[in-house]
This record gives sequence, structure tokens and C-alpha cells, in this order.
Amino acid sequence: MDIDTPRADESASLTIVPTGRALGAEVRNIDIKRLDDRTFAAFLHAFHAHSVLLVRGQTLSDQDLIAFSRRFGELDWAPVQENGRRFVEGLPEIYIVSNVKQNGEAIGSLGSGEAVWHTDMSYLDMPPIASALYALEIPPVGGNTSFCSMYAIYDALPDELKRRIADLTIKHDGTYNSGGFVRQGVTPTDDPRTSPGAVHPLVCIHPDTGRRMLYLGRRRNAYLVGLELSQSEALLDELWTYAARPDFSWEHVWQVGDLVIWDNRCTMHRRDPFDDNSRRIMHRTQIKGTARPA
Repeated sequence: MDIDTPRADESASLTIVPTGRALGAEVRNIDIKRLDDRTFAAFLHAFHAHSVLLVRGQTLSDQDLIAFSRRFGELDWAPVQENGRRFVEGLPEIYIVSNVKQNGEAIGSLGSGEAVWHTDMSYLDMPPIASALYALEIPPVGGNTSFCSMYAIYDALPDELKRRIADLTIKHDGTYNSGGFVRQGVTPTDDPRTSPGAVHPLVCIHPDTGRRMLYLGRRRNAYLVGLELSQSEALLDELWTYAARPDFSWEHVWQVGDLVIWDNRCTMHRRDPFDDNSRRIMHRTQIKGTARPA
């Protein structure tokens, strides 16, 4: 598949501005609420080429965000939050990421702390295809989101290391979320061999681009199936040294009205902490997975 940046004649108004990093691009001159089929096709082309797309200056209702996200496929329902709420009343597709409390109760999930590198819901048999995050309120400092390219990380691995991991599978832990909270209904354990979670190939091929990528998910409680625990830990530590390198990532500093959508299959992301006295409210949708990573 040709995944070069779309030519100007593919959409009269669409402008793609790459970040200059290993992944990511800003899409300009569009209104997410009014994408015709031709413009959306160019948007999707850019999505496959850059893995993460930013659209600034949007004014979206939850219904607008849902309608846009559905153009990529069927949507997941939001997971249960720490406060026991599953979704916004009447809109089960909307997940709130926020530190704000009303009447002493959190309105969303993940608080104000750091969210470590992760791929969304990789502990499922069929993880989501993509996630879209829309900024309603942001803190004056902090809360930035960074993304890294699992294509670029795999490509950078030495050939000998690629051979070592070619046929390995990895268990993606389902005990903790990216904020370190125990998931609803899960009994916590720190033994990666017995923790809940799906097993996926460590090296996968993207179904739309055909590119090979490393599929790590997240570090905590990860386990390379069939290895001694000490061997698994050592090899995962080695792989994660590549994931932590800044040359494979791009950091986004949020503005109100920003919409960011990322390919959950070939990226990881993390969030900086911020002052809990500041307010941060983001609404997220996820496009449901249609196949197991392979």
C-alpha cells in the first residue's frame, strides 16, 4: 500500500503538516463536523502514513466526536472508571479523562498523575484500532501527551535482536491501567505469569500498511511466554530501552479544541503529570478492534 502524504489534488482544502519527528502530522483547513467522503479518504490516507493526526481549533459536541469516530469503524463502549461509572449518561461511547471532581466525586478517570507508556487495552483479545481524544479544558502547564512509533522502534533493533524475538509472544497484563489503578473486578497480582491478559505476537504486521512493528503494550506485568521469568524480564528491559528513546517519539502540547487521533496498533503513548489543582477534561472515543494482532 502506498502511504505517502496525500497529494494536493486529493482534497482541495486538506493540508498535511508532518511534525518532522518519527510520527505525527497536523491536519489543517478542515472542520471535523463537515468532512465529505473525498476529504475523509485523504484524512484516512494521512492517518496510515503518520500514525497520529492532530486537528486544532475544533468545536465538537460529544455527538460530533462520536459521528467522526464512527467513520473509522464501530465504537467501543467506554470502560468502567475508578468511580464505578461506565459512561456518560446516554452516550456509552464517551470516556472522560479528567482529574476534576464534582461534589467530591471524580467525573472521569486517570487523575493528574503520570500515565506511563502504553497501548490502549492491549490486554484484550482484539484491542481497539484507534483512539480519538478531544480537549475541553487543559492545565496551564503539564498534561502533555507523547506518542512513539512502534514501526521506528522495530526498524532500529539490531538484526540479531530481531531474530531473537521473531517468534515470541507476549502476555499483556490486564491488572492495572496506565494510571496505575487496579481495573474494575480484577484481583491485583504482580506475578506476570498468572495475571490476567491476552497473549499476542511480540512482532506484528500492520493490517493496513503491511509494515512490521514491535507490539509491547505496556511494561508492568508483561511476560514473554515460555521464557523463564528472569529471561523475560531481561529481554523486555532491553526492548524497552529502545521505546524510551526520544528520537522515536513526538510530544503534543494541548490546546483547547485540539482533536488527536492515533493508530493504537502501531503506537504507544504516555502523559505527563500536572498540578491537581488545575482542571483537565478530555473526552475520548475508541474504534473497536476487528482482528487479533498478528
